Amino acid sequence: MSLWSRISEALSALANGETLSEVFDRLRTPPERTVAFAIAVVALGAKMAKADGQVTRDEVTAFREVFRIPQKDEAGAARVFNLARQDVGGFEDYARRIQKMFADDPTTLCDLMEGLFHIAMADGFYHPGENEFLHEVSRIFGQSEAQFLALRARFVPDAPRDPYTVLGVSPTASLDEIRKHWRQLVRDTHPDSMMARGVPEEAIRLAEKKMIDINRAWDEINGCASKRVGAA
Repeated sequence: MSLWSRISEALSALANGETLSEVFDRLRTPPERTVAFAIAVVALGAKMAKADGQVTRDEVTAFREVFRIPQKDEAGAARVFNLARQDVGGFEDYARRIQKMFADDPTTLCDLMEGLFHIAMADGFYHPGENEFLHEVSRIFGQSEAQFLALRARFVPDAPRDPYTVLGVSPTASLDEIRKHWRQLVRDTHPDSMMARGVPEEAIRLAEKKMIDINRAWDEINGCASKRVGAA
């Protein structure tokens, strides 16, 4: 059964009056959490679309980049998107339910934020409303300010960007501490680790950009440190 067929099956309870928010509560454990992750990205993405007042063709394309949606499942995917936009529940309620679902796995919440930033930047413009939306979702997810700024630095071209911000570390940290943090990010971003967390296979492609970004940031920091040692 395809991912979107499983999603459609999971949403069948909606016909009995359940809200999309309530559906999340029944998808807490693997393998259902893979379905929950997909619904979460689409549902929060749909809520985020309200932040800038419109759903563009670019944003729809971005969903297709995060999830390969077969033609036969397009109707199911569109149903999730439209239900999320129409559901009376606010995005804060969605975010809290998702945080509770993945409370034991904060790295998956980071993966979800990656998808949301990708969708936000699909039209090439980072709307102030999207920034407020993403900042609040990040806070509800329990992420630090440094984690949010690291994501924004990686995705938003005109955001303040330096390698320390991209890695989410302090410029005053020792090189050994930064190296340790970078290695953990690399491990968390490895496809095997992401699949073990129940991230849909389709969404793992986003990790390729993250791996490039964090490796470039580490190379910049390590290169500068090597130059300082050489100069000394």
